[in-house]
Amino acid sequence: MRHIAAILACFLLVLPSLDAQDLFKKEAFSQSYNEPGDTLGRDTTDTMFSFKEFFGGVAHRRDARIGTLFAGSTVFIGAQQIHNRQYWKLPITYGGLAAGIGYGIHYRRQYNSSVRAYEAGNTLTIDNDAKRISNLCFGGAALIYWSTLLDGTAFYKPTGHINPGRSTIYSILLPGLGQAYNGEYWKVPIYWTCLGASWYFYTSNQLNYKRFKRIHNEATTEGSGYDGPYTAENALYYRNVYRRYRDYSFVALVGFYLLQVIDANVFAYMQDFELSDDLAIRMEPAVIAPDNAYAFGPAVTPAFGMRLGLTF
Repeated sequence: MRHIAAILACFLLVLPSLDAQDLFKKEAFSQSYNEPGDTLGRDTTDTMFSFKEFFGGVAHRRDARIGTLFAGSTVFIGAQQIHNRQYWKLPITYGGLAAGIGYGIHYRRQYNSSVRAYEAGNTLTIDNDAKRISNLCFGGAALIYWSTLLDGTAFYKPTGHINPGRSTIYSILLPGLGQAYNGEYWKVPIYWTCLGASWYFYTSNQLNYKRFKRIHNEATTEGSGYDGPYTAENALYYRNVYRRYRDYSFVALVGFYLLQVIDANVFAYMQDFELSDDLAIRMEPAVIAPDNAYAFGPAVTPAFGMRLGLTF
């Protein structure tokens, strides 16, 4: 009998909804809430990246968002410069990349050849200069690649207002640059201090982790002749401790980096918020009449109450 009563109660609760119409308009989930002339860009439900939009923007056949151009230019290098009609920068970009990568490969092969010759006993030294030059060449190519992305973002449709997309990309390419673009210069030293401290602790803990890992390996290897101040158990303990601290430091480094990217994006959007000192509250009697077409049906009657209005 108790189960039958529970079933009847659930049926009585569900029964009114069978005759009720939709409580919300379907248009509420598809309409655009941006006002004409808003600088916030498109609604967040749009596709994050579209090849049609990217290639159409590069070909100057349609408008392309700054984020779409940036994402595509990470693969199709120089696409932002084409969109910005700065074609004269393309030979500099591709020439610098080709020279840096080409010379880097050349000197890296020269270094590898010296290593093989040293291991074979044909020479007494390793050409470490070739390795350093190779690293510099690869670093120069990476710098040109990074500069190309930054340049394409900086010259994308210059406007007088803050562009959230530009601010976000600035922070991705160079931490703190998005905050400087937003005019919040006081945040730059804070983020740089947090990132610098995280990097310092990461490298320090990584160095100590490798040190105690080497000591532990020597202490546990028979015939190694290890006679250091640390036992194998102590070395194992410190190795695990510094490895854990190294991981924490890396998480902090990534966390502060992502935080400054999010900060630049959020506060760039807030640049369009209007803040006024005109604060007022107004109360007045009102007749509350639900929209019968979208509420609970024609049986609902109007009611009297108070209307509260806030101006801020």
